Amino acid sequence: MKNIESQVISRIDADLLKGFCSNVLIRLGVPKESADIVSDHLIWADLMGISSHGVTRLGIYVKRLQTGLANARPDIRIVRETASMAVLDGDNGLGQVVGTKAIELAIDKASKVGVGVVGVRHTTHFGCAGYYTLKAIEKDMIGIVMSNAPSTMAPWGARVPYLGTNPIAFGIPTRNFPPILLDMATSIVARGKIILAAKEGKSIPEGWAVDPEGEFTTDPESALKGAVLPFGGPKGSGIALMIDIFSGILSGAEFGSHIGSLYDDFSKPQNVGNFMIVFNIDSFCPVDQFKERVEMMRQEIKSLPRAKGVEEILLPGEIEFRKYLENKRSGVLLSPEVIRELKEVGDLLSVKFPLEGEG
Repeated sequence: MKNIESQVISRIDADLLKGFCSNVLIRLGVPKESADIVSDHLIWADLMGISSHGVTRLGIYVKRLQTGLANARPDIRIVRETASMAVLDGDNGLGQVVGTKAIELAIDKASKVGVGVVGVRHTTHFGCAGYYTLKAIEKDMIGIVMSNAPSTMAPWGARVPYLGTNPIAFGIPTRNFPPILLDMATSIVARGKIILAAKEGKSIPEGWAVDPEGEFTTDPESALKGAVLPFGGPKGSGIALMIDIFSGILSGAEFGSHIGSLYDDFSKPQNVGNFMIVFNIDSFCPVDQFKERVEMMRQEIKSLPRAKGVEEILLPGEIEFRKYLENKRSGVLLSPEVIRELKEVGDLLSVKFPLEGEG
């Protein structure tokens, strides 16, 4: 066996890694069905190349479960409801578990009345927003998913954090694979990428973040003490604000600087808020007609004259789904630092880390 402290273990089989993550969560009292939901979400993120939201997050989930700030067996309940909308209280459950319940409820309502809207309060970090839109896509529906996040981003014109990186995702079903999937933070970069850079001892590009004095920095540690910046200046700042109003204020969750930090605040639950909208395409037009027109749009865009140096015009999600197919075949690519953290978590809970995928 190779020493994981000195050797790069390039790839781990996705199913083995998923089983490891599930077993870790089960050891902490998470029901198997819920543990599998969280693990599937984490592995999906790594397969899509979104490593900032993949298994690197398992350690912090474990810590918050151990401290009681995330609920292993939440009582997720509807607190307000009409035919087309609902508000869910997540009881501080793991965000992926609460988010899955929310998107399933939105899909159910959309199937009956055309549109389903679900706000979520009292939840935790829910991972990749795009993951939930796939649930709608599988039902030939359109999904829009957003979430607020702890205060790490400076609003336009400020030099200290108030808003979160507040992600939003749009998922569009298509006639041919892959679906169109736009999943983006409202910051220049997801803060998880800065966290991962800090773990791996790497610098970050200038322009991603500022230090506590408001100066641009390439040091991820200084960036984590300072603030990430909104994309597009006032545009990204404004969109992040709107997401926080929907996800936090309208849903009844916390907002802005009132949200508990995932990594730095162990004095209270996070009380993150989510907001999900699902459109039943068939209520607007025949699904086949919709997909045909989307495919026409895709082909027209991809056949446009390309800008200098561009080999292919890509639509949202294409790069990620190509990575997904490759990583599904070859295994999840993990850095030595992330593997070390996972092994420590496994040792703590007597769950063996899979080394069969050593590179």
